[in-house]
Amino acid sequence: MNTNTPRVFIAATRQNDGKTTASLGLIAALQETFPRIGYIKPVGQRFVEIEEQKIDEDTILMDAVYRLNCPLVDMSPIAVEPDFTRKYLQTANNDALIKKIQKAFDRVSWEKDFVLCEGSGHAGVGSVFDLSNARVAKLLEAKVIIVSQGGIGKPIDEIALNQALFEKEGVEIIGVILNKVIGEKVDYITDFARRGLKRKGLELLGVLPYQRILCNPSVELIREDLKAEVLNPAAKLETLVGDVVVGAMSAQNAIKFFSPGTLLITPGDREDIVLAACASLEMRGGPRMAGIVLTGGIRPGDNILKIIRSIEAPFMLVKDDSYEVASKVNNLIVKTRPADSEKISVIRDIVAKNVNVKRIVESL
Repeated sequence: MNTNTPRVFIAATRQNDGKTTASLGLIAALQETFPRIGYIKPVGQRFVEIEEQKIDEDTILMDAVYRLNCPLVDMSPIAVEPDFTRKYLQTANNDALIKKIQKAFDRVSWEKDFVLCEGSGHAGVGSVFDLSNARVAKLLEAKVIIVSQGGIGKPIDEIALNQALFEKEGVEIIGVILNKVIGEKVDYITDFARRGLKRKGLELLGVLPYQRILCNPSVELIREDLKAEVLNPAAKLETLVGDVVVGAMSAQNAIKFFSPGTLLITPGDREDIVLAACASLEMRGGPRMAGIVLTGGIRPGDNILKIIRSIEAPFMLVKDDSYEVASKVNNLIVKTRPADSEKISVIRDIVAKNVNVKRIVESL
């Protein structure tokens, strides 16, 4: 396996702590030092099928944003399907999996100046099939950056647990990035987290301030999760949703919630609210709501559908009731997508401004 190309492994203390955010921003920042960067997510858990190959979602994102000129199948060599663990425990084909990862890394790193390796959770994820993040980092001979959510006590406790497993595998930790820190607490958290990490022999590489936009799902992401039918062909699904309102009041009272970025959830037979939303959206200079979800599987009448079809804000129909829809939207895991250009720009900016990239380069 290639041992010459510089590389770093991005891990986290838990799922959705910001590995992909850090990876996305670091590739842009590191390109100033390493013009040709490769990317690999050795073990992926969320994937889509492309040309009969299971490719991790984060791999698709990185390739779409940076055009890395690497085969997708090599950037995402192992996809953990629902029955992956059961099959592994029956056959225990660890050597084959290791060779697959190492060969994929060789192809990804070919003629590259640097390779960013993204993990799939905390240090122990994958242990059940003998490919924990700590083990994979060791196999790739990569130094590690740990990403954790903002704070002092809880993050450092969790970082210490991860540190123990990486050190058991003989993997060096370059440092830590704290993510989603409330703006007014950045200086305070930076000061005390640095002190706490130093006592563990770890360096604080950066603190990323919380950006609400990065937690806002697009209408398209919500549509996919709800398996909703879009009723108007001119709908713009890339709009980000900032607030969610359940329309269970009178139309007159609902109007005050028709604000930019709002997703309105209301039963399909509440024609008064639907017509009020249509009127608001048709009004020049009026608030541009992100979209409307009609629940209960109740399709509006033909006269109302005719109005809906002329509006750009998406109207979506689902079978679930309003409470179920609101719960699903609230619990939705928000992932950055290739089409989220505004989010990607924000990510590049906050990583460049708040992470000590120079220190990362020096450590390699």
